[in-house]
Amino acid sequence: MNDMDNKEQYGNSPMARRKFLRVAGSAIAGGSILAAAGGLIPRAKGREAVHYWQIDPHKCTQCGRCETHCVLPVSAVKCIHANRVCGYCDLCGGYYRSNVKNLNTAAENLTCPTGAIQRLFVEDPYFEYTINESLCNGCGKCVKGCSSFGNGSLYLQIKRDLCRDCNECEIATVCPSDAIARGPLSMAYKLKE
Repeated sequence: MNDMDNKEQYGNSPMARRKFLRVAGSAIAGGSILAAAGGLIPRAKGREAVHYWQIDPHKCTQCGRCETHCVLPVSAVKCIHANRVCGYCDLCGGYYRSNVKNLNTAAENLTCPTGAIQRLFVEDPYFEYTINESLCNGCGKCVKGCSSFGNGSLYLQIKRDLCRDCNECEIATVCPSDAIARGPLSMAYKLKE
């Protein structure tokens, strides 16, 4: 990449230069560096990164872009269930779609399009909800339902073991609420309490 390409991509304004330095700085801090040709050189094997991409559950608007904009074929973003917050309701807004005519577990009545949320009867009227991460695609429909009709115990988070830890997270670039940012390893997951 020559100087002319840099000017076209980042411009010549102070704000554009700050953006370039922020991207380059977070790439170096995250254990990866920008190649001279503008590409990505992954961090060396066995070297642990000190910063990870994560979602602030209080800023997330469940826009659906986590499912469609991740560089992986199935998004590294997964639904997380905050058990301590959950009410274990029979009528869970994250499990059932709103305005269902029959309260049964038929696919057309469920919020999750992949069947990732599983429920287990505890005692009347309580159910335990778990997330099957291998089925979750990070669409956020269950999170939106839980926030609208429940207590918000479901939320989205980027799973460290699945994330490629790109220099500039593709989802972060399109996130309308600026909910995705790099965070230190000591705070690897922002939890919803």
